[in-house]
Amino acid sequence: MTGILSRYEALVASGELRADPDQAAAAERLEHLQRELEKGEASVGLLGRLMGRKAPSPRGVYMWGGVGRGKSMLMDLFHQTLAIPEKRRVHFHAFMLEVHALLRDERKKEVGDPILPVAAAIGRSLRCLAFDEMVVNNSADAMIMSRLFTALIREEGVTIVTTSNRAPSQLYKDGLNREHFLPFITLIEDELDVMTLDGPTDYRLQRLGGMATWHTPLGEEATAQTREAFYRLTDYAPEDGEHVPAADLEISGSRTIHVPKSLKGVGVFSFKRLCGEPRGAADYLAIAHAYHTVIIVGIPRLGPEKRNEAARFVTLIDALYENKVKLIAAADAAPEALYESGTGRFEFERTVSRLNEMQSADYLALGHGEE
Repeated sequence: MTGILSRYEALVASGELRADPDQAAAAERLEHLQRELEKGEASVGLLGRLMGRKAPSPRGVYMWGGVGRGKSMLMDLFHQTLAIPEKRRVHFHAFMLEVHALLRDERKKEVGDPILPVAAAIGRSLRCLAFDEMVVNNSADAMIMSRLFTALIREEGVTIVTTSNRAPSQLYKDGLNREHFLPFITLIEDELDVMTLDGPTDYRLQRLGGMATWHTPLGEEATAQTREAFYRLTDYAPEDGEHVPAADLEISGSRTIHVPKSLKGVGVFSFKRLCGEPRGAADYLAIAHAYHTVIIVGIPRLGPEKRNEAARFVTLIDALYENKVKLIAAADAAPEALYESGTGRFEFERTVSRLNEMQSADYLALGHGEE
């Protein structure tokens, strides 16, 4: 299998990517990591794997930088071209939800520290764990991350590769009980190579090429604009539009929400699916954590007969705004004219303000999850 560096250089040569020294340096470091992992895989052999043996774990990589700097693109290439079976790529928020569920199960057993068996369960038959968008915004995650990742790296031999919008020292900045989180920062600096992709070019926004993010009125033109935005943001071929991946996003426990189009941190939803069905803040926060860009189509005018839908829409926009998610929308009216009368119209004014701010260059330049 061709490694990440060759694939990256081919994309630059074809004009699909612009030459970028930070990206090239990261691709070279990730290529070196691939060689280490694949060499270790070969040294263990099939018999060794059947006996549960693992190769030595090489040093991981932490890539951080502003929005649109190509971190997810590099992670895509790294995972696609890593020629070992014991690999996993997962969004960081989804991973932590999984961890908390495993911890709950272990605590029911009332046998010792639950962190070690959880780390063992996650690390079993896994040599490389790749995360998109490491961000820590709650004390529950912060309190366990140092012990969990110490066990994964030093006890289970898992190599960590992750992206983030923040430098390690800025993770969970000013968070509650941050002193318990500081050992995790030390762990990152001790066990991972920190690579900065923080140049001035925002490739994600550049792909939009100055396109508007709010399209009205509803109709073929607005739909076409949102479709075009999706293809630009994901580099997906429009002619293969019928095969865009879907996803089922876990909300809590066994409950999920279907995402008709889900690719590279961009999720596409209908207003009816998001706000026409009984949903709450947990649903919208899961979406806001999982996607850096959300495309919503079919937003109607709202009034007294749609007060429940309007209330859910307010909660949805709050979740997206507070997590600095990019919003691209096809709506029947401008934000000011969406909800002109009815119960809750006064409260909707804040949503109008936020919808307008979310179209601004300053908002679009913010990193996903950035305060």
